[in-house]
Amino acid sequence: MSDDGELVSRMQRGDMAAFEEVYHKYKRRLYQTALAITGDRGAAEEVLQDCFVRAYAARARVDTSVSISPWLYRIIVNLSYNWTNRNRRWPLALDAVADYLGASPAYGPELVAEGSERSRIVREAVAALPVKHRAVVVLFHFQGFSLQEIADILNCPVGTVKSRLHRAGEILRARLSQDKRLEGEWAGEVAYVTN
Repeated sequence: MSDDGELVSRMQRGDMAAFEEVYHKYKRRLYQTALAITGDRGAAEEVLQDCFVRAYAARARVDTSVSISPWLYRIIVNLSYNWTNRNRRWPLALDAVADYLGASPAYGPELVAEGSERSRIVREAVAALPVKHRAVVVLFHFQGFSLQEIADILNCPVGTVKSRLHRAGEILRARLSQDKRLEGEWAGEVAYVTN
């Protein structure tokens, strides 16, 4: 059984406490993923709720021998794609990405301000990516999934994930290298993040 196997097994028997544990374990990262793809806090909350409604309804079909995580991410990404396609919104900022790229408050005010500005610039660039590229960037760079896990989540070949990730990196590098607000060390750091 996987780490989540016992929880899923209990969920399959109708144990709501187990379902709550799964919810609390994954809600934050799933919400961040939905927010990064939709760019809308309200939509991300709606998508998150719908994800768990669907997960609970389909709990009988979940394999307890593997992690539930990729399955939940597949649901959240698909629901986020659907919302984005219905609403045709291209957000200007991605607050979820800022959580990962923000400066540490352990540094002085100047470095915090620089980190915030850099985060905003990168958020804008990521937000401008087409949704299929934005999703792989979020899942790979910000959620830490492997290429195979992303392929499983998106239900596509690993080669497609690699291609989308590579293309997203090219777009980000081009966009960020032209941004006059990024100079010196910042440009090097951004190039590293997008590689």
